[in-house]
Amino acid sequence: MKSGFVTLAGKPNVGKSTLINALFGRKVVIVSDKPQTTRNRIRCILTGKDFQIVFVDTPGIHKPLHKLGEYMVKIAVKALEGVDLILVVLDAVRGVGKPEEYVAAFVNKAQTPVMVAINKIDVSDACAIEMLKKKASELFTNIVEIVPVSALIGENLDVLLEKIVENLEEGPQYYPEDMVLDRPLEFMISELIREKIFLLTHQEVPHSSGVVIEQMEERDNGVLFISATIYVERDSQKAILIGKKGSMIKEIGTLARKDIEYLVGNRVFLELRVKTNPKWRNKDGMILSTLGFKHDLK
Repeated sequence: MKSGFVTLAGKPNVGKSTLINALFGRKVVIVSDKPQTTRNRIRCILTGKDFQIVFVDTPGIHKPLHKLGEYMVKIAVKALEGVDLILVVLDAVRGVGKPEEYVAAFVNKAQTPVMVAINKIDVSDACAIEMLKKKASELFTNIVEIVPVSALIGENLDVLLEKIVENLEEGPQYYPEDMVLDRPLEFMISELIREKIFLLTHQEVPHSSGVVIEQMEERDNGVLFISATIYVERDSQKAILIGKKGSMIKEIGTLARKDIEYLVGNRVFLELRVKTNPKWRNKDGMILSTLGFKHDLK
């Protein structure tokens, strides 16, 4: 068996999580069209007949504006250490600029073999892709392969997977073959709720939101009861999340409950509350303990 750890790296909203879901053939991590949707380090385990790849999904590497952003970058950079391969994701449409140079500085410092996936080739052209290949070769050291792909339509994903396996050494099976994520159920549920916030709200509201699972237990009637608190920084954001006569929080809850029921294979009663915690994104205690970021920095 070939096995190893592969960290995905790139700027925010470049399509790392979408690429992971495409490689797995189903949704294993949340996605949205807004930057910085991924906040945590999440290990996604893909087990095949003769391989096991542990993909490490990470926040986008960027210049942070607050403590939450600083922790997100620390998580992303720390995930570059001690892995077998770094998979850098580039955007075939946007090309290479200052954000990619910023990412490259951290990736090159890790001195780990690098594979580049040029994503979104379905909306680019051959000339631009070839130019991007050349720029990627100049920007990143230790490149072992450059693979153009489209996570959206699945183009060349089989080639990418094949190249990843080729560049891994023989090794043990790190996780049981039926295990897909290394995070507890509470974390996965909080992520599904947060995904719906990103889907339904705009501007600063999704980025100012944090979700904490307060209680989870199966009731006598067989229904899984879940109580969650959504934290925001301002009362105006709280009002948006609740919506007129509770319409927004109801829609968030309805969509999240459907995904949670699919995840757990059981009926779910989801109770959502919204609380204001001013400037929580700059509070160490809130970030590390309440939202559990301490786990990601280990």
